[in-house]
Amino acid sequence: MKNTKKILGGIAIIVAGVLFALKALDIINFSIFFDGWWTLFIIVPCASGLITRQEKTGNIIGLLFGVLLLLCCQDILSFSLLWKLLLPAIIVIIGFKMVFSGVFNNKANAIFTSMKQNGKKPTSGCATFSGCKLNFDNEIFEGADLTATFGGVECDLRNAIITKDCAIRVSAIFGGIDILVPGHVNVKSSTTSIFGGVSNKTATNKNAPTIYINGTCLFGGVDVK
Repeated sequence: MKNTKKILGGIAIIVAGVLFALKALDIINFSIFFDGWWTLFIIVPCASGLITRQEKTGNIIGLLFGVLLLLCCQDILSFSLLWKLLLPAIIVIIGFKMVFSGVFNNKANAIFTSMKQNGKKPTSGCATFSGCKLNFDNEIFEGADLTATFGGVECDLRNAIITKDCAIRVSAIFGGIDILVPGHVNVKSSTTSIFGGVSNKTATNKNAPTIYINGTCLFGGVDVK
Protein backbone atom coordinates (compact mmCIF):
# COMPACT_ATOMS: atom_id res chain seq x y z
CA MET A 1 0.00 0.00 0.00
CA LYS A 2 2.67 2.50 1.05
CA ASN A 3 4.88 1.54 -1.91
CA THR A 4 1.98 2.07 -4.31
CA LYS A 5 1.38 5.56 -2.91
CA LYS A 6 5.06 6.41 -3.24
CA ILE A 7 5.18 5.12 -6.83
CA LEU A 8 2.07 7.09 -7.82
CA GLY A 9 3.40 10.21 -6.11
CA GLY A 10 6.75 9.82 -7.88
CA ILE A 11 5.10 9.38 -11.27
CA ALA A 12 2.97 12.50 -10.71
CA ILE A 13 6.05 14.55 -9.79
CA ILE A 14 7.98 13.28 -12.84
CA VAL A 15 5.08 14.10 -15.19
CA ALA A 16 4.74 17.58 -13.67
CA GLY A 17 8.48 18.19 -14.05
CA VAL A 18 8.49 17.09 -17.69
CA LEU A 19 5.48 19.30 -18.49
CA PHE A 20 7.08 22.36 -16.90
CA ALA A 21 10.31 21.67 -18.81
CA LEU A 22 8.45 21.43 -22.12
CA LYS A 23 6.62 24.65 -21.31
CA ALA A 24 9.90 26.40 -20.51
CA LEU A 25 11.28 25.29 -23.90
CA ASP A 26 8.12 26.59 -25.64
CA ILE A 27 7.42 23.11 -26.96
CA ILE A 28 3.97 23.06 -25.39
CA ASN A 29 1.81 25.75 -23.86
CA PHE A 30 -0.62 25.29 -21.02
CA SER A 31 -1.99 27.21 -18.07
CA ILE A 32 -2.00 25.81 -14.57
CA PHE A 33 -4.94 27.92 -13.44
CA PHE A 34 -7.59 26.83 -15.93
CA ASP A 35 -11.29 27.17 -15.14
CA GLY A 36 -12.06 24.76 -12.33
CA TRP A 37 -8.41 23.91 -11.58
CA TRP A 38 -9.28 23.67 -7.88
CA THR A 39 -11.41 20.59 -8.55
CA LEU A 40 -8.14 18.66 -8.97
CA PHE A 41 -7.85 18.75 -5.17
CA ILE A 42 -10.92 16.49 -5.17
CA ILE A 43 -10.29 14.47 -8.33
CA VAL A 44 -6.63 13.50 -7.80
CA PRO A 45 -6.89 12.15 -4.21
CA CYS A 46 -10.07 10.21 -5.05
CA ALA A 47 -8.54 8.75 -8.23
CA SER A 48 -5.49 7.72 -6.22
CA GLY A 49 -7.73 6.17 -3.58
CA LEU A 50 -9.33 3.91 -6.21
CA ILE A 51 -5.93 2.29 -6.68
CA THR A 52 -4.47 2.36 -3.20
CA ARG A 53 -7.51 1.73 -0.99
CA GLN A 54 -9.50 -1.45 -0.58
CA GLU A 55 -12.77 0.40 0.06
CA LYS A 56 -13.64 2.40 -3.06
CA THR A 57 -17.24 3.62 -2.69
CA GLY A 58 -16.36 6.95 -1.09
CA ASN A 59 -13.60 7.55 -3.64
CA ILE A 60 -15.96 6.80 -6.54
CA ILE A 61 -18.49 9.30 -5.16
CA GLY A 62 -15.77 11.92 -4.60
CA LEU A 63 -14.32 11.37 -8.08
CA LEU A 64 -17.77 11.69 -9.67
CA PHE A 65 -18.45 14.89 -7.73
CA GLY A 66 -15.07 16.37 -8.71
CA VAL A 67 -15.49 15.55 -12.40
CA LEU A 68 -19.02 16.98 -12.47
CA LEU A 69 -17.78 20.17 -10.79
CA LEU A 70 -15.00 20.46 -13.38
CA LEU A 71 -17.49 20.04 -16.22
CA CYS A 72 -19.63 22.78 -14.69
CA CYS A 73 -16.64 25.10 -14.40
CA GLN A 74 -15.90 24.42 -18.08
CA ASP A 75 -19.52 25.32 -18.94
CA ILE A 76 -20.15 21.81 -20.26
CA LEU A 77 -22.78 21.22 -17.57
CA SER A 78 -24.80 23.68 -15.51
CA PHE A 79 -24.56 23.79 -11.73
CA SER A 80 -28.33 23.40 -11.48
CA LEU A 81 -28.08 20.13 -13.42
CA LEU A 82 -25.20 19.03 -11.18
CA TRP A 83 -27.32 19.18 -8.03
CA LYS A 84 -30.13 17.34 -9.80
CA LEU A 85 -27.82 14.50 -10.90
CA LEU A 86 -25.59 14.20 -7.84
CA LEU A 87 -28.02 12.64 -5.36
CA PRO A 88 -29.43 10.04 -7.81
CA ALA A 89 -25.86 9.13 -8.83
CA ILE A 90 -24.80 8.62 -5.20
CA ILE A 91 -27.87 6.47 -4.52
CA VAL A 92 -27.14 4.30 -7.59
CA ILE A 93 -23.49 3.84 -6.59
CA ILE A 94 -24.43 2.81 -3.05
CA GLY A 95 -27.06 0.45 -4.44
CA PHE A 96 -24.54 -1.26 -6.72
CA LYS A 97 -22.13 -1.53 -3.80
CA MET A 98 -24.77 -3.23 -1.64
CA VAL A 99 -25.73 -5.63 -4.46
CA PHE A 100 -22.17 -6.73 -5.16
CA SER A 101 -21.37 -6.97 -1.46
CA GLY A 102 -24.39 -9.20 -0.94
CA VAL A 103 -23.54 -11.46 -3.89
CA PHE A 104 -19.76 -11.76 -3.69
CA ASN A 105 -18.88 -11.02 -0.06
CA ASN A 106 -21.27 -13.09 2.04
CA LYS A 107 -18.64 -15.05 3.97
CA ALA A 108 -19.10 -12.91 7.09
CA ASN A 109 -22.88 -13.38 6.99
CA ALA A 110 -22.39 -17.15 6.66
CA ILE A 111 -20.21 -17.16 9.78
CA PHE A 112 -22.79 -15.20 11.79
CA THR A 113 -25.54 -17.54 10.58
CA SER A 114 -23.50 -20.56 11.64
CA MET A 115 -22.95 -19.03 15.09
CA LYS A 116 -26.68 -18.45 15.49
CA GLN A 117 -27.50 -22.02 14.47
CA ASN A 118 -25.04 -23.26 17.10
CA GLY A 119 -26.64 -21.13 19.80
CA LYS A 120 -23.79 -18.59 19.94
CA LYS A 121 -23.93 -14.80 19.83
CA PRO A 122 -21.22 -12.41 18.66
CA THR A 123 -19.76 -10.17 21.34
CA SER A 124 -21.15 -6.62 21.11
CA GLY A 125 -19.26 -3.39 21.57
CA CYS A 126 -21.03 -0.05 21.28
CA ALA A 127 -19.78 3.50 21.79
CA THR A 128 -22.16 6.46 21.40
CA PHE A 129 -20.57 9.78 22.33
CA SER A 130 -18.18 7.67 24.41
CA GLY A 131 -15.48 5.01 24.23
CA CYS A 132 -15.56 1.23 24.48
CA LYS A 133 -12.75 -1.31 24.77
CA LEU A 134 -13.07 -5.05 24.22
CA ASN A 135 -10.29 -7.44 25.18
CA PHE A 136 -10.26 -11.11 24.18
CA ASP A 137 -7.08 -12.27 25.91
CA ASN A 138 -6.94 -16.09 25.99
CA GLU A 139 -10.54 -16.30 24.76
CA ILE A 140 -11.82 -18.19 21.72
CA PHE A 141 -12.96 -15.58 19.22
CA GLU A 142 -15.57 -16.27 16.54
CA GLY A 143 -17.37 -12.99 15.92
CA ALA A 144 -18.23 -9.50 17.13
CA ASP A 145 -20.60 -6.60 16.45
CA LEU A 146 -18.87 -3.21 16.78
CA THR A 147 -20.72 0.12 16.62
CA ALA A 148 -19.15 3.56 16.97
CA THR A 149 -21.44 6.60 16.68
CA PHE A 150 -19.66 9.83 17.53
CA GLY A 151 -17.37 7.67 19.62
CA GLY A 152 -14.59 5.12 19.50
CA VAL A 153 -14.33 1.35 19.89
CA GLU A 154 -11.15 -0.66 20.39
CA CYS A 155 -11.27 -4.41 19.85
CA ASP A 156 -8.07 -6.13 20.98
CA LEU A 157 -7.63 -9.59 19.43
CA ARG A 158 -3.84 -9.81 19.72
CA ASN A 159 -3.97 -12.51 22.38
CA ALA A 160 -7.27 -14.08 21.33
CA ILE A 161 -7.50 -17.73 20.33
CA ILE A 162 -8.32 -17.74 16.61
CA THR A 163 -8.15 -21.15 14.95
CA LYS A 164 -10.74 -20.77 12.20
CA ASP A 165 -12.37 -18.08 10.04
CA CYS A 166 -14.32 -15.49 12.03
CA ALA A 167 -16.25 -12.30 11.34
CA ILE A 168 -16.69 -8.76 12.61
CA ARG A 169 -19.65 -6.56 11.72
CA VAL A 170 -18.85 -2.85 11.96
CA SER A 171 -20.83 0.38 11.94
CA ALA A 172 -18.72 3.53 12.10
CA ILE A 173 -20.88 6.66 11.85
CA PHE A 174 -18.90 9.81 12.61
CA GLY A 175 -16.77 7.53 14.77
CA GLY A 176 -13.78 5.25 14.70
CA ILE A 177 -13.11 1.57 15.32
CA ASP A 178 -9.67 0.14 16.00
CA ILE A 179 -9.20 -3.61 15.57
CA LEU A 180 -5.90 -5.02 16.83
CA VAL A 181 -5.20 -8.46 15.38
CA PRO A 182 -2.49 -11.09 15.92
CA GLY A 183 0.16 -11.62 13.30
CA HIS A 184 -0.96 -15.09 12.21
CA VAL A 185 -4.32 -14.15 10.61
CA ASN A 186 -5.57 -12.68 7.35
CA VAL A 187 -8.01 -9.79 7.20
CA LYS A 188 -10.53 -9.18 4.40
CA SER A 189 -13.05 -6.35 4.43
CA SER A 190 -16.11 -5.34 2.44
CA THR A 191 -17.96 -2.29 3.72
CA THR A 192 -20.36 0.27 2.34
CA SER A 193 -18.28 3.41 2.83
CA ILE A 194 -19.17 7.07 2.27
CA PHE A 195 -16.33 9.48 3.07
CA GLY A 196 -14.78 6.82 5.24
CA GLY A 197 -13.52 3.27 4.98
CA VAL A 198 -11.31 0.51 6.28
CA SER A 199 -7.55 0.91 6.60
CA ASN A 200 -5.94 -2.52 6.73
CA LYS A 201 -2.30 -2.38 7.85
CA THR A 202 -1.87 -6.13 8.32
CA ALA A 203 0.23 -8.52 6.27
CA THR A 204 -1.10 -11.45 4.23
CA ASN A 205 -0.53 -14.92 5.64
CA LYS A 206 -1.09 -17.97 3.48
CA ASN A 207 -3.19 -20.83 4.86
CA ALA A 208 -4.09 -18.78 7.96
CA PRO A 209 -7.51 -18.14 9.53
CA THR A 210 -9.26 -15.09 8.05
CA ILE A 211 -11.13 -12.34 9.84
CA TYR A 212 -13.94 -11.06 7.58
CA ILE A 213 -15.07 -7.49 8.21
CA ASN A 214 -18.25 -6.05 6.75
CA GLY A 215 -20.64 -3.25 7.59
CA THR A 216 -20.95 0.50 7.08
CA CYS A 217 -18.59 3.46 7.37
CA LEU A 218 -20.31 6.86 7.14
CA PHE A 219 -17.92 9.73 7.80
CA GLY A 220 -16.12 7.22 9.99
CA GLY A 221 -13.35 4.70 9.72
CA VAL A 222 -12.03 1.32 10.78
CA ASP A 223 -8.32 0.80 11.40
CA VAL A 224 -7.04 -2.78 11.38
CA LYS A 225 -3.51 -3.15 12.69
